[in-house]
Amino acid sequence: MDKEIKNQAMQQRTSKITWLFILIVAAMVILLLSVLGTISSERHIPSQNATLHDRSFRGSIISADDYTLSRSHKTYQAVIRGESIDPNKKAMFVKLFSIYSGIPEKEIKARFKDKRGKEIKGNIVLSRTLNAKQAMQLKSLAYKLRQLKVFRSVKTHSGIEVLYGLDIIEVGESRQFPLHDVLSPVLGYVRKKSDGHYTRPQGQKGLERKYEKHITSKKDGYFKGKRDVGGNIIHDKNSIEKQRVDGMDLHLNIPLAFQRRVEKMLDTMKQRIDADEILIGVMESNTGKVLALATSERYDPDHITQKDIPKLDLKFAEYPYEAGSVLKPITLAIALDHKVVTPQTWFSTFNGRMKIGKRRTITDDEKFESLNATDIIVHSSNVGISQISWRLTGEEFRNGLLSFGLSKPSGIDLSRELTGRIKSLHLLNNQMHRANSSYGYGMLVTFAQLWKAYSAFNNDGVAVTPRIVDYLQDAKGRHYILPPTEGDLHPVGKKAANQIHEILKEVVKRGTGVKAQYPGLEIGGKTGTAHIAKHGHYVREYHSSFYGFANDNKGHKYTIGVLVIRAKGYHKYFASQSAVPTFKNAVRILVEEGYLEPDPTVEAKVERDAPLYGEKPSDVEVSAPILPPLPKEKTPPKVAKPKPQKVIPVPQRVKPQPRPKPKRRPTVDEATDLF
Repeated sequence: MDKEIKNQAMQQRTSKITWLFILIVAAMVILLLSVLGTISSERHIPSQNATLHDRSFRGSIISADDYTLSRSHKTYQAVIRGESIDPNKKAMFVKLFSIYSGIPEKEIKARFKDKRGKEIKGNIVLSRTLNAKQAMQLKSLAYKLRQLKVFRSVKTHSGIEVLYGLDIIEVGESRQFPLHDVLSPVLGYVRKKSDGHYTRPQGQKGLERKYEKHITSKKDGYFKGKRDVGGNIIHDKNSIEKQRVDGMDLHLNIPLAFQRRVEKMLDTMKQRIDADEILIGVMESNTGKVLALATSERYDPDHITQKDIPKLDLKFAEYPYEAGSVLKPITLAIALDHKVVTPQTWFSTFNGRMKIGKRRTITDDEKFESLNATDIIVHSSNVGISQISWRLTGEEFRNGLLSFGLSKPSGIDLSRELTGRIKSLHLLNNQMHRANSSYGYGMLVTFAQLWKAYSAFNNDGVAVTPRIVDYLQDAKGRHYILPPTEGDLHPVGKKAANQIHEILKEVVKRGTGVKAQYPGLEIGGKTGTAHIAKHGHYVREYHSSFYGFANDNKGHKYTIGVLVIRAKGYHKYFASQSAVPTFKNAVRILVEEGYLEPDPTVEAKVERDAPLYGEKPSDVEVSAPILPPLPKEKTPPKVAKPKPQKVIPVPQRVKPQPRPKPKRRPTVDEATDLF
């Protein structure tokens, strides 16, 4: 019995020892696995290496007289953890942060609460638009706040207490337009583009968009090396530095001083004639360098509002319109170049009224029995220019328009350009369609196209491409010149161009452009006033324009274009009352800024006090009557040959008769011209 008891006791001791051994072995295995896991796992200790990033910048846009029009700067955000601020010192924090950042205290307090009005305990972004100066000041403030024990430790989910403070973090690059609305919308505007960590500006319109790939940030730099106990990078032979590559700067041909004076003049003119908008461009006739490209409708790219949206489009190249009489010199230039007329070729003008077929009539406001080609332009005769266009075939006329760059991009260096429209060859083979197009109706052109075309009349037949940007410059000072997308044109020969040059001078001497005269300078140009079409019909709204040139005897030659959109003042929609005075004001500014030097031998008496010059009733242009539609015919209607008339040296002017009122509004294809 005792033996059995002893055996049982022995078995129990053996079993206990076995289980104890197993437990010891298991504990050893667990310990070894834990040690092995600790050895093999990544240790969360501060790295001995550190990297300092140096973000690259977008290039600046600089005027010809070295003023910065557009530039970039770094932006920072200020972040605080709501529960880390000592409630007893929160008012002090808000007060100091407001002083250092310039943000009102009321706005700062509001950011500590959510939409329900509850206090936010997590991260709070107090500002996302801090500049470098503000960021530096707030970093200094963050250090002082720690000394004042404004912040308290916060226990994390893992039970570790962490002391959070005020963090100032670089978050992106921001675009700045320090001169506000100057040269807008030519400069354009930008939008923010983020990769999730860093925000950069991206061009949307104007020069910012056109030269996006050249001025955008190229490559970020950095400095990498071992760090000391204070977290600072040690500069030694093992450290690596890579220089950043910024975008290139744009240097313009436009001087700020001249551009701003022109813009202010347009603002005054817009008010005086009650226009929707006025556009003007001034460029060197032989190089295409743009001295001014201004509009009365500008905006601040830094603060675009809802009402600014219509102003964002660049009407210089994105606004096709019917040109009216400013196209007549181009029609005559084509005919002169084809040698079908001369400046002294005479035409019967039928006392200002010529029938085509049974239902169409072309009319003039000034009634002459006959005019030569020169006076057809001077007196802006629709009847005369129609007959000149008929001496060309439809193909010759259409190819001539194309050679002047109509219905094609002008090549001006803006972000977007529309091409307009001219009639098809099939339509231009019809006499009525060719006549309408000869004086600028039934076709669409842009300001940039006509501006470029008119430069040919002041540059021996070469139409130069307008160039806003002079060159691009990199960080090392090297200059790069980009060729224009569209080159210069040679629409007509030197002889024909110079003949038109002299005719345009006659328009200013004794035609509808007399108010553009400037003593001591050579001035030439052509007026145009055309109805605006809406929903296929012409309405009592007008485009008024004047394209021409201003030269001195020192070799300075400038092509100037003016377009007035919907002048609503009494009789101000006529080009002689709106576009011509604007042109003359631009010439006056050219003289005062030293770009033109009037002949000192000519007594200069120029009115300088008023930007709008008084007009006499006799100078006002009168609109042409409305015509009935042309019946559809397979062949052009026959035009009765006029009886030979005696040519007199000086055409006799007939007093204009009252016009009959139209029975209905005309359609677009029924256009006649206004002078």
